[in-house]
Amino acid sequence: MTAEREVRFLEVRNARKSFASGNRQIEVLKGIELTVDSGKLTMLRGRSGSGKTTLLNLMGGLDRPTAGEVWFRNRPLHQWGDKQLTVVRRREIGFIFQSFALLPLLTAWENVQLSLRMAGIPRTDWQARTEKCLDLVGLTKRMFHRPLELSGGEQQRVAIAKAIAHRPLLLLADEPTAELDSRMAAHIISVFKDVVEAEGIAICMTTHDTALWGAADVVYQMVDGRIVPA
Repeated sequence: MTAEREVRFLEVRNARKSFASGNRQIEVLKGIELTVDSGKLTMLRGRSGSGKTTLLNLMGGLDRPTAGEVWFRNRPLHQWGDKQLTVVRRREIGFIFQSFALLPLLTAWENVQLSLRMAGIPRTDWQARTEKCLDLVGLTKRMFHRPLELSGGEQQRVAIAKAIAHRPLLLLADEPTAELDSRMAAHIISVFKDVVEAEGIAICMTTHDTALWGAADVVYQMVDGRIVPA
């Protein structure tokens, strides 16, 4: 009898993704093989249009592959329905998008607490967890400022605090430094490293910024929907 294949923390197996365009099917992902390990910072590098965001969406259960498999903690996300995927996203996965996705009328503190409320975290835990997350990203002195009172880098740090507030096991970040200058981008990566160490989670982010690649534990290069040698 053949032994079952070991499943990593997050594993993508021969994933393909196609989208309809008129009478044609456009294949965006073409047989992706990838693993992400807990406690590491993984980067997907590549030009715009290489398929990075589509792959990240599959890994986070925001979309399903046309073919192939996506396993998260020994569970087949590619087979799950919308209700199951919603539960795992709320409890175990955090997301950071290119836009900061902060509510402009709420302070940094209130934005983070809103994510705790939506995740169903008991109210008794809100204050301590909010303080810890904002301190971790270096915003202790700015936690009661609204987004428009914060710099771009500070807003992104609020987004990170918000994304990790419910203690996810996996954080997925789509071009989180795209709107920042090189100094602030490097600072955000430093924050990511601190989060990995302090929270013991896995972070997988997309980027086309060559200056950031050296900070990653693992780098995958994407070209035209495929993983190629870095």
